[in-house]
Amino acid sequence: MCDRILVVDDDASIARALSIRLEAAGYDVTHAADGAAGLDVARTQPPALILLDIRMPGLDGFDVNRALKEDPALADIPVVFLSANVRDSTRQKALAAGAAAFLAKPYDAAMVLKTIARLLTSTTA
Repeated sequence: MCDRILVVDDDASIARALSIRLEAAGYDVTHAADGAAGLDVARTQPPALILLDIRMPGLDGFDVNRALKEDPALADIPVVFLSANVRDSTRQKALAAGAAAFLAKPYDAAMVLKTIARLLTSTTA
């Protein structure tokens, strides 16, 4: 069975591009267009890993991450923040909040795939 990746991003074009790349690499991809939908999907279909945008309407990525970490059933799912805000303070805030990684938008597809592979290998080892 292939690993399920949840992409939570309000930008449909970014989510679609990520989905295409991830599916081509053999992952099963689910997309949620906002933070609340992302939490719902994570609770009903727990993924192996979550790619999470920071700036979204409603619940932002930090809110979603906090809710995930507070839920014992979801707390161990690796979260990779993707953000156009590449300030060091944002990166440090994400990592301090328990993110497994922080990647900048526009993203490097090879780096996204490498990061996912590394994290999924470390969670199953």
